[in-house]
Amino acid sequence: MQLEVWSDVVCPWCYVGKRKLELALERWDGEPVDVVWRPFQLDPRAENSGRPMVEVLAGKFGADGARQAQARVTEVAASVGLDYDLARQVEANTFEAHELLLHAREQGVQGAVGERFFRAHFTEGADLGDRATLVGLAEEAGLAGAADALADADLADRLERELAEGLAIGVRSVPTFVVGNRGVAGAQDPEVLLDLLRTGG
Repeated sequence: MQLEVWSDVVCPWCYVGKRKLELALERWDGEPVDVVWRPFQLDPRAENSGRPMVEVLAGKFGADGARQAQARVTEVAASVGLDYDLARQVEANTFEAHELLLHAREQGVQGAVGERFFRAHFTEGADLGDRATLVGLAEEAGLAGAADALADADLADRLERELAEGLAIGVRSVPTFVVGNRGVAGAQDPEVLLDLLRTGG
């Protein structure tokens, strides 16, 4: 059974959703599940500015709104064992990160690379918009040829098609979990994800 997860590595709810999915899979007693991470960009126009995300969010929601949103997601993340340090989080465009995740899927190390990107962004304050940082993290997680992959125009074209596919099937928020013709959006609890696995195939 294939489970597709549409996600972005700078989405705080996506990392929470990943942990909840892992909890669900620990309890799953059905056929093997092949988890495929699919690309979505929360903000395709984001710049590789290195600006603190709290400043970026304050520009959209106001300073109080940004702080409240970050406090809420930090609390939820802690409930699934994630230690967010969002004061260190910086703005980054995730196109190249998704290119490397697509390349990692082809090498069978997508889960490890995605986990490394999430942890670097949300707990270590790494700048995923910096190419050298991104390549180093990917290689640390076991991806071969990361720098060469980012120079591959065909890989960029395939990523563009996958991003368009997500929009075409109606993905508008992430994480979105899809099995067969059924899907659920949001960082759902393990029980909801188990129900999707039981009924979505």
